[in-house]
Amino acid sequence: MQSDQNFRKGLILALSAFLLWGLAPIYFKAVRHVSPLEVLSHRILWSVVILLLVVHGRKQWSVVRALTWATIKPLLLSSVLVSTNWFVFIWAVGQGRVLETSLGYFINPLISVSLAVVFLAERLRPIQWLAIALAALGVVNQIVVVGSLPWVALVLAFSFGFYGLIRKQVRVDPVVGLLLETVLLLPLALAYLAYLGVQGNLMFMAVSGQLDLLLVFAGLVTTVPLLLFAAGTQRLSLTVMGVAQYTAPSMTFLLAVFWYQEAFDAQQLVTFVCIWLGLFVFTLEGLRRRKTPQVV
Repeated sequence: MQSDQNFRKGLILALSAFLLWGLAPIYFKAVRHVSPLEVLSHRILWSVVILLLVVHGRKQWSVVRALTWATIKPLLLSSVLVSTNWFVFIWAVGQGRVLETSLGYFINPLISVSLAVVFLAERLRPIQWLAIALAALGVVNQIVVVGSLPWVALVLAFSFGFYGLIRKQVRVDPVVGLLLETVLLLPLALAYLAYLGVQGNLMFMAVSGQLDLLLVFAGLVTTVPLLLFAAGTQRLSLTVMGVAQYTAPSMTFLLAVFWYQEAFDAQQLVTFVCIWLGLFVFTLEGLRRRKTPQVV
């Protein structure tokens, strides 16, 4: 009974995180008239504030003090990757390219697996190669038939894929890790906000109280899903989390097509169908393999 309750709680927490990530374009649409770099700077600034409060509440200062240069050094690179991911996402939403962001996060799991092959020497099974080939076919279709490189999707997928690759190899609490990454980015964020203020182009505290609250809210948009995700992963298997993660890009896809009514024609449908087939094959193979007893 207790395990069932733990599973249900974990599933609710995980799905809540993925739903919030999937609905994130709504927030970034609301601040689209603010420059993407200013929004990014506020996202970093207010995330630091909230994460400091969370670390204090969880009494994790001993974990922070125990951090060594060996841990901090790779997080310098991961902070660049995550900020690049955030910036491109913010810019793309403001430019009405929400559909392409969803494509990026559909591709991401397959990119992550490919990176594990290249950098961690992991070996793929034939079915997994088929899944990656189907995703690659979708990207080729986008380039050849549609006539455009889905660079937003590829930058999002690769930046988050490399980010996950680094974080996988750094043993650090996810909240403490994100705190360190945002603290490393904070000087640049503050410098840019100060520059905008000197130039008279800072929109924070210059337009309306509503906009100020929205920009402060960027910290919650960043940290709340992460905390829910971290709590969910403690209660669920990697298999369940792997399937649940598709909730986020699915919600973003639905928002793009049915709410924001972005262009979505037959050629683009072929691209998405290839990606979806690849994900289906990849997920189904993983589920079947986990259910099959392994002979040692």
